Amino acid sequence: MASAATYAVPLAILSAALFGAATPASKWLLGALTPFQLAGLLYLGAALATAPTALRAWNAELLRGASGRRNVVRIALASLCGGVLGPVALLTGLKLAGAASVSVFLSFELVATAVIGVVFFRDQLSRAGWVGVATGVAAATVLSAGAGSAGVAAALFVLLACVCWGIDNQLTALIDAFTPSQSTFVKGSVAGVVNLAIGAAIAPFTASAPTLLAAIVVGAACYGLSIVLYIRSAQHLGATRVQVLFATAPLFGAALAIAVLGEPLTLELIAATGLFAVAAWLLSRAAHEHEHTHEAIVHTHSHRHDDGHHSHAHPGLPASTRHTHPHAHEPITHRHEHAPDLHHRHRHESVEHEPSR
Repeated sequence: MASAATYAVPLAILSAALFGAATPASKWLLGALTPFQLAGLLYLGAALATAPTALRAWNAELLRGASGRRNVVRIALASLCGGVLGPVALLTGLKLAGAASVSVFLSFELVATAVIGVVFFRDQLSRAGWVGVATGVAAATVLSAGAGSAGVAAALFVLLACVCWGIDNQLTALIDAFTPSQSTFVKGSVAGVVNLAIGAAIAPFTASAPTLLAAIVVGAACYGLSIVLYIRSAQHLGATRVQVLFATAPLFGAALAIAVLGEPLTLELIAATGLFAVAAWLLSRAAHEHEHTHEAIVHTHSHRHDDGHHSHAHPGLPASTRHTHPHAHEPITHRHEHAPDLHHRHRHESVEHEPSR
């Protein structure tokens, strides 16, 4: 767990920073684009940014058989929930209430990701993990304090969006037939085409060419690279833990707003920063240890050969070098500290848990 956290936590925080930077950029872009048009261009930018890597590394073999079909279903549902239904629900809520008021409800994504993960995706959280989730929610609540409350209808639409993103988060963390770049390319392509089609049907495009290009560039960095980093970290720590770290995105957005737009530094922002730091620490130690069995599997993801799970040979490659390629696992039973990554989504009903120390 320690090596996984060392690798994945910085990726999750960088992902949050990039996504948070999209907020002040979007404020300017929305002056010339409708929300659907902007959403489509942002996702299109994500798809274009990841296309070279995604298409070059495409491996059709991993899409065959039962495992391949499961991955196709996962990425299709993730694209639908996270790229189409979630944004549509959020934008509908934003039509009924102001963005500041609606932001109060966005912290529910963290709760939705945790509950959906535990109930449906074999995610596991110790007491420290649940305290970390609660602390993250408290930080998000403090961050949006004073924004008021939206109407009931708006709240329901935003909560629906958060549920969609919670499903997306858990499904994406389990996709192991696609690299993170490929997952982002597929999701960006689907969401980009659908949202652009909706945007064009609602209103004509009137933005200038430089504005359209700026939206695509923001999408490439703040959505494309951000999503790739998010997926990598979620595959190593589990969607719930990474979602707590990703919830720092508003902090980065607020910091840029203070630096670029001259907005004030508030006590809420300072308090939320401290709470998020505590939440990240709690989630980083929320592992457990017990004897467990791994079934045979073939998949692809970033890995090293000094983690006790990847023993295939690469002549001349140091065991500590991280790399990505399709590989096979033989059945094995062993005991060690672990988190709900791609290799540890087993059941725990009859297991004695030992908390991380």
